[in-house]
Amino acid sequence: MKAAVLNAFDAPLDIQCLPDPVLGTGEVVVDVAAAPVASYSVNVFNGSRNYPLELPLIPGPGGIGRVRATGPDATRLRPGDWVFVDSTIRSRDNIASPEQILLGWTYRTPAALPLHRYFHHGSFAEQMLVPTENATPIGHIAPSDAGRWTALGRLLVPFGGLLAGGLQAGETLVVNGGTGGFGGAGVAVALAMGAGRVVVTGRNHGTLEDLARRHGGRVRIVRFSGDEARDRKSICDAADGPIDMVLDFLPREASAAQVRAAALAVKLGGRVILMGGLRGGAGDLGLNYNWLMHNETTVRGVWMYSRDAIPRMVQMVRAGLIDLGQFELAEFGLDSTNEAVAYAAANAGPRQLTVLRPDGYSGGHAKKLS
Repeated sequence: MKAAVLNAFDAPLDIQCLPDPVLGTGEVVVDVAAAPVASYSVNVFNGSRNYPLELPLIPGPGGIGRVRATGPDATRLRPGDWVFVDSTIRSRDNIASPEQILLGWTYRTPAALPLHRYFHHGSFAEQMLVPTENATPIGHIAPSDAGRWTALGRLLVPFGGLLAGGLQAGETLVVNGGTGGFGGAGVAVALAMGAGRVVVTGRNHGTLEDLARRHGGRVRIVRFSGDEARDRKSICDAADGPIDMVLDFLPREASAAQVRAAALAVKLGGRVILMGGLRGGAGDLGLNYNWLMHNETTVRGVWMYSRDAIPRMVQMVRAGLIDLGQFELAEFGLDSTNEAVAYAAANAGPRQLTVLRPDGYSGGHAKKLS
């Protein structure tokens, strides 16, 4: 098979011909039709993100494809089925506290290294090997739509946070840091789940205005000023009532003050879900113990999503609650992987979706389909 291989950090990916994956029990081989290219891929590949991974590696966390072959223990999956490949692989020998990796992307702890070494290669290839439970059927789709269906991976991350926080219909949600890919997707998912009002914060005024324009009157926007007290007041004014929940997707470059501006605005018994990327000193939030206790606030970190969220999201798309047409799609052939990585970095945002097509659909050049 043909694949894009990362042989060394800060070096271009190399297009190589490698042996096809070898199928085992409890596994599935998938013919990859479309693989998402994250806007920060360039930072993973040059090593600046410091993601733990062993090289050489075929990168690519998940995607859309068709089942090529299943192990002898598969009961429902059949060759030819269209599937979403979930990149979150969990160890099977410790159900209470499983080790986790992101396929073709990173492993979380040294204990997860055996998983990373076995399920090593990701979706920047014509084929990939995954655990059976990581291939979720999505029903029939036209091959031309496979790239757009990779948006499931972006939508599922905030969906996992919203499910963990127990978002209920009619509630008011703050998406803190809503101008990035996951934050913007979180706005769409929250509205599909019935949120009564969604307050979106961020620094990019143009992107904020675009979110409000596309999603209508239930969305209000707040541009960060950098002053914590002022920003909190702006969030409360935009909510125009009690704030039930905060979904935080602030990036690495943000400050703890930006987190607190939203977190300390929740009502009595409110929930704060942390899914962002603050690092180092900025990750010390400085939340007041006495306030948290008396306000009965739940603060919870969430990483990715539960496996049962995937078929639920597929149902939401099939029902028309989530419109995959909201994304601006650019597709590249496998031979143009390095071009795709550069394009994704230069075109980040909540509506942009950069996709590799190992099935050759795009003919090796960028192709806007929306």
